Amino acid sequence: MLFSHDNLSQVLASLGVTDSGDIFEQLAEQYRSPSRHYHSDQHVIECLRHFEKFRHLAEHSAEIKVAIWFHDAIYDSQKSDNEEQSAAWATSYLTSKGVAEGVVSRIDAMIIATKTHKPFNHDSAIMLDIDLGILGASDAAFEAYDQAVRREYQWVPAKAYESGRKQVLASFLSRERIYHTDAMFEQYESQARRNLTRRMDR
Repeated sequence: MLFSHDNLSQVLASLGVTDSGDIFEQLAEQYRSPSRHYHSDQHVIECLRHFEKFRHLAEHSAEIKVAIWFHDAIYDSQKSDNEEQSAAWATSYLTSKGVAEGVVSRIDAMIIATKTHKPFNHDSAIMLDIDLGILGASDAAFEAYDQAVRREYQWVPAKAYESGRKQVLASFLSRERIYHTDAMFEQYESQARRNLTRRMDR
């Protein structure tokens, strides 16, 4: 099982964490909150599943995997600092467990990069592409994702939501490439553009 205590403990062990404590239970409580409809444990599972397909491209695969576990640990649709808060949690936890400063710094930076989806090195490009894998999913999976995001923002009036959503989706379509790595570009780019265009037209 991808979203499990053993899975998380194993990757943390590869960074030198001999006793992971109750971090899995803490993260699980956050990701399984009733307010989560897309940014849930299922999203982490999908990211981890994508990671297994592309981990051979990574320079520091364990760092990417830990970043995936923490990247949406804090998520409140009414706040704008979720990425920073998630990164801070990861940094605090990993530092307390004696993980090397350089490793912690790279994980922290990858989590924060999910705010703008602008990579700063090779591993961050992999991480960000994995996070956006849903954009290139099947029509049905993309529609389910889009509806789940709407439920997370149910407090926003429909007209305001559609306006904001249009801006977000348009920002991805306006990029020369949605996916930074060649592997994910080749596999998902065309479908992602079809999904986004269809949603924009609606």
